Amino acid sequence: MEQKLKLLVCGDVRGKLKAFFARIENVNKKSGPFDLVLCVGDFFGSNPEMEILEEYKRNTKTVAAPVYILGPTRKELAQYYADTDDGDICTNLSYLGKRGVYTTSGGLKIAYLSGIESSEESTDNNEWSYGKADAIAVRDSCLASKANLGDFRGIDILLTTQWPFGMQENVKDSSKLVSWLANAVKPRYHFCGLNDEFYESPPYRNLPDKNTQMELATRFVGLASFGNPEKKKHIYALNITPVEKMRVLELIQKTTDEIPSPYSGLSLLTESQGATAEKKDDQYFYDMNTYDDNRRNKRRSNDPNQGQKRARPPTFDQEKCWFCLSAGSIEKHLIISVGDHFYLALAKGPISETHILILSITHIQCAALLSEAQWTELVRFKQALAQFYVDRDQKVFFYERNFKTGHLQINAIGIDENVAWKIQHVLEDKGEEYSVQLEKVPTLNAPSDLPERGPYFVAELPDGTVMLTRQMKGFPLHFGREVICADNLLNCEEKADWRQCNCTKEEEDEMVKNFRESFKPYDFTV
Repeated sequence: MEQKLKLLVCGDVRGKLKAFFARIENVNKKSGPFDLVLCVGDFFGSNPEMEILEEYKRNTKTVAAPVYILGPTRKELAQYYADTDDGDICTNLSYLGKRGVYTTSGGLKIAYLSGIESSEESTDNNEWSYGKADAIAVRDSCLASKANLGDFRGIDILLTTQWPFGMQENVKDSSKLVSWLANAVKPRYHFCGLNDEFYESPPYRNLPDKNTQMELATRFVGLASFGNPEKKKHIYALNITPVEKMRVLELIQKTTDEIPSPYSGLSLLTESQGATAEKKDDQYFYDMNTYDDNRRNKRRSNDPNQGQKRARPPTFDQEKCWFCLSAGSIEKHLIISVGDHFYLALAKGPISETHILILSITHIQCAALLSEAQWTELVRFKQALAQFYVDRDQKVFFYERNFKTGHLQINAIGIDENVAWKIQHVLEDKGEEYSVQLEKVPTLNAPSDLPERGPYFVAELPDGTVMLTRQMKGFPLHFGREVICADNLLNCEEKADWRQCNCTKEEEDEMVKNFRESFKPYDFTV
């Protein structure tokens, strides 16, 4: 039986930081530990107790459990989110972002949409409002990992700042876009704030649509503001098993207190207004080491089981993921081979013409989270590549960096046999240079051999040695490339940064064509 996750959800904190942090610590001691604390509505308010927050930023105090908050609701509140480090405000306090999907290491899928609905065509330049494109992007992110959309099981939690239109009458500033999004992604729980009222509806049954034939139920919870004088409920606790780990019978089981969907009679977005997630021809690829300029929309998480250590959760707006084959922002011409769960592609800015990436087709954070079937295919790709390089008098070197990236990617590159024995020495030298302690671990035979929680870097050497570190504070993003490019291996240190190795599209086309042709005898997908 899957272990349930313990969550707290809190309404608008509105800057009452001292009381909020104290309450979380108290509840966590009495009833915890809690895996996550999620905050909806307005977190900072007009006059936040920033001097209290400074104590946590200086690490003189620590937030008792990992807390995730939504974004600003007005322009003047955006200043409080300006100094985040990839979303981290301080240890155990993180800004989720304007919109996206956050999947925890335990598999819990949380969609979120921050701010207030705007009638403007584009809201890309601010974080306090959203439009149709934002709601559609969140919907598509929820659906994008499903090869067969008819099997969509919904998501676990939807967090929005505003209430959905149609849930209750006389709700101030409710949003039809929120109603449309809830109707589209079918969360098991939908939490929101900003209305200074507590309301928990009986579960309502979502009608089947083209994305799922299952009649999934949603529980809506609107929370009052934290510490309100009327003592309306502002903190909600729940134990939840991720939807992907539940049996179908549990998902569709009906209760006696169900009500019809409050959105069934509403005129919402038509499907023609949004991009559909069913396009299977748009299978593209892009590089691993580029990051969104709006870094506040990407963040690290804080692993509740690792004390002060931080874990980078996958996050994300699926359309902006450069690796998901269902996304439209990646380059098709770099793809070499596509299996059931993984595909091979030429690395952007390759160190050599045979520098390859193994990537998951769907949005998976790291190899530690793979299913048995996915792991089996990953091993087949590794074995095929290893034999490919052996037949060219080379040894294959694999490495995975599960840090500051949200999509599983494994680098593979051939090293000449006469120098391949030096890889371990170079790894150790580079580790010493950056104060990174790499330890030898047993051969990887299953996902469970890797750390399930928290970031890591793992390297698989040609002789079967596996070296791993979880010491990721200040870890250099180009660490793996620096090892390969060292003067006593490939001797091309100028290529350690992929941006110094950019090729024209014509050059990339030629390299992909050559590799695909050479790899055919080893390609089990053909």
